Amino acid sequence: MSGEVLMNAGEGGVVHVTLRHAGRLNAMSRTMWRQLRSVFEGIQASNARCVVIAGEGGAFCAGGDISEYPGFRFDSAALRDFHENDVWGGLNAMLACDVPIVASISGACMGAGVEIASCCDVRVAGAAARFGAPIAKLGFPMAPREAQLVAAAVGETAARQMLLEAATFTAADMLARGFLSRVVPDDDVPAEALASARRIAALAPGAARMNKQVLRALKMPPALDGKAPAAIEMIVNGPHDPYAYADSAEHREGITAFLAKRPPVF
Repeated sequence: MSGEVLMNAGEGGVVHVTLRHAGRLNAMSRTMWRQLRSVFEGIQASNARCVVIAGEGGAFCAGGDISEYPGFRFDSAALRDFHENDVWGGLNAMLACDVPIVASISGACMGAGVEIASCCDVRVAGAAARFGAPIAKLGFPMAPREAQLVAAAVGETAARQMLLEAATFTAADMLARGFLSRVVPDDDVPAEALASARRIAALAPGAARMNKQVLRALKMPPALDGKAPAAIEMIVNGPHDPYAYADSAEHREGITAFLAKRPPVF
């Protein structure tokens, strides 16, 4: 079972999207990333008024499904395809969606979970939720587009701590840093997220979509000049391949150690 991303229509134009990967705290598999893209492309083309995205079973998303990684991460072309097409395909579909998105965050929100939450408009979290991107322990960096997304959402200071220290943060920390809209008792998260979605859905849907379009445009990275591509494009597609680390010793060691349930030796 490689997990799945489910979509169910609720009442009043509210759509429910659920990350489900039993036994893995809803860690994102390649299949799930592709389904995430398909789901949000469908929502964009629908008459939905608001989306609530949540994880199943007490966790939002604990990151990527590391059990899949040995099958593709050690080849730079396959690694690029994974991040640029599978992962960014799913995240970009969320970012391009004009329908407001409410994140209902319980438990673990790590790595891929932080990336998905960063694509949401309103973030409601339980008091016990935890946030981070401790991939330095796995011997690899965050992909360029994903790092840009997370740094913009959580703030540069928190992003540096997440990526360089493998730091994790409490819900209270992330509320203080402006990432979360509100923190509520853990048992109240689903109801509070749904209440937020219903408030949004009761308002003018056309105005909401236009607001999202304007806010998206305001966050677009400026071009280096009138003809040059954005800086992130130069990083992704420039002469120094950001995925060239695929076959490095520390990348292999980080993933191998995690799967063997032992500390990595870098």
